[in-house]
Amino acid sequence: MTESTFVAFEYLEQQIPKAMQNNYIDGYTNFGWQVTDRTPDIGKSTVTLKLKRDRNLPEKAALNRLQKQFEQEMAAAAGLERSKSSVPTVVAMTVGLIGTAFMAGSVFAVTNQMVILCVILAIPGFLGWALGYFSFNWAKARRIEKISPTLLRVYDSAADYCKQAFHLLH
Repeated sequence: MTESTFVAFEYLEQQIPKAMQNNYIDGYTNFGWQVTDRTPDIGKSTVTLKLKRDRNLPEKAALNRLQKQFEQEMAAAAGLERSKSSVPTVVAMTVGLIGTAFMAGSVFAVTNQMVILCVILAIPGFLGWALGYFSFNWAKARRIEKISPTLLRVYDSAADYCKQAFHLLH
């Protein structure tokens, strides 16, 4: 093997959200990384990427800085993506818990032989349970509408870092 064909590699292993693996792979390619393995993590919604790249890249310090910024933007995007369902889940559970509180009041009323109060409290209790499903869909639609512009800005910012890295490499 001659000296001009020798290549030393550096390796990176990243655990990323499964839903965003294509975004990460496309991004890391612009920093000179090649995917050597993609393994789904059992019992988790993540994937482990194993990457390698030439150790002797020009402008490596600048590439590493841009890569860190890219990773921060992608972590922010992952958090926003998770909030699309976590915030509506909290809203739906809160509505359901309020319904449960009314139902508990209804049970206490019936044990004290207050049938009228029992019925009055049971109605909002059942409504709270039923509205949990609808409140989830309503809150999810509102959450997506609210974070979509921010999410687009985060993805655009991550793409800008990838573009800068691509120009450094080529």
